[in-house]
Amino acid sequence: MVSAQSPLLAGDVASVRAALLRLDEPFFLVRTPGGLAVGNDPAAARGAQVLAAVPPGRPEALGDEAFRRAHGVRSAYMAGAMANGIASAEMVIALARDGILASYGAAGVLPARVDEALGEISRRAPGKPFACNLIHSPSELAMERATVELCLRHQVRCIEASAFMSLTPQVVHYRLAGLVAREGRVIAENKVIAKVSRAEVAELFLRPAPEAMVRGLVAAGLVTAEQADLARRMPMADDITAEADSGGHTDRRPLTVLVPELLALRDRIQAELGYAEPVRIGAAGGIGTPTAAFAAFALGASYVVTGSINQASVEAAQSDSTKQLLVTAGTADCAMAPSADMFEMGVEVQVLKRGTMFAARAKQLYETYRAYDGIDAIPAAERLGLEQRVFQRTLDEVWEGCVGYFTERDPEQLARAERDPKRKMALIFRWYLGLSSAWSIAGAPDRATDYQVWCGPAMGGFNAWAAGSYLAPARNRQVAELAAQIMRGTAVAARVHSLRLAGARLPAAACAYLPTPLEG
Repeated sequence: MVSAQSPLLAGDVASVRAALLRLDEPFFLVRTPGGLAVGNDPAAARGAQVLAAVPPGRPEALGDEAFRRAHGVRSAYMAGAMANGIASAEMVIALARDGILASYGAAGVLPARVDEALGEISRRAPGKPFACNLIHSPSELAMERATVELCLRHQVRCIEASAFMSLTPQVVHYRLAGLVAREGRVIAENKVIAKVSRAEVAELFLRPAPEAMVRGLVAAGLVTAEQADLARRMPMADDITAEADSGGHTDRRPLTVLVPELLALRDRIQAELGYAEPVRIGAAGGIGTPTAAFAAFALGASYVVTGSINQASVEAAQSDSTKQLLVTAGTADCAMAPSADMFEMGVEVQVLKRGTMFAARAKQLYETYRAYDGIDAIPAAERLGLEQRVFQRTLDEVWEGCVGYFTERDPEQLARAERDPKRKMALIFRWYLGLSSAWSIAGAPDRATDYQVWCGPAMGGFNAWAAGSYLAPARNRQVAELAAQIMRGTAVAARVHSLRLAGARLPAAACAYLPTPLEG
């Protein structure tokens, strides 16, 4: 405690900041004969007039303890998946070793590579919890099926289900295959974290698996009759992440609207069905700073999920050239563009627009797809323009590449394309949409203006917060360090908020947490 002989005045920023940062100790604002003072010693505070006080507030205490217990982690913080393996095995391992849940970015990755990554994570982080992304792929169900089979084979105990618009037999199979009865309770050994941005999709995961789908899985021998019976007593998900204005697939919903909506829906269904454990609601999208994370917890989120900011981390499987684009991005440097996996449906993803022409070129491809019935219907001049400016090769050559790709990945796609010219056009256009991410990951110098970089405004928020600190350069952004800094800053923000509610008015400069290397 600052003594009466050395009182804290309103402008003594360093003393206030130091006391706020002692998160393992209580914080007191008192009035002494010499003026206002702050400190962390309860005994010293008893000898003064206490104006405001808050208890210890460790970062590990933020969020829902049930989330930490269920997943075996120390923090209510999750690093979400980034497709094409950008959320790499290296990233998952680094976070798992630090007691943080992370999701491997299996979307768009060939099964052999997913198999290798899951095996590597299990070997290098034995016994540590982690998740694998399962993305809904309506045009490539074989990939969805393969991911579930690999997760079951490797005994991956958590999947992050994303971009689902309806439940599929694949995600239901994963959930039910882990149901067991113990001491009169239903235990879900296979946990599901569903990332959604719409209440109607959230409700599918808040309720038990559909009976008809369950019967089909039993008939196919994929789940047992006992598991089918247990499924009636369990929701499809343990956790639902409210996905707001995120990178990649997003509806750009405001977090302040979406989280309360899903909490209210959860509470209504919990009251109706009376699950032993209520489904937890987390928050993602736009979370790149401590104040943003605190806002999510203040809304009632059980946990927070980061995504875009991790893409510039040391462990991300992203090229140095792309990371340099990311660390200079501002909050307005994002745009929406057609997605590769749901191109025909007009679904869009949020991408970085700074330093790349991808968004504009991808939109041109979708407009062309909407306008014509097939490649042969495109006027010659327009076709030549696409070949020269977008594809940088003939469309016939692109189709040859598609044949090789889908022969290995999903041959049924080729059979459908041969019967339907518009479907063939979609596969050719998706060649560009798919490879643009690969060019970014590889740092292909001749395709730099075509990089597709999934990114939300959280990236710009983080860059502004980290500016001038040791985290400004990409080389210093270890993914576990990002998590630790954000959660420590969130704990400070929570402490400051409590003091403000108690009427304390502390120097603003002392209350703003900036990235500072942690001791130990």
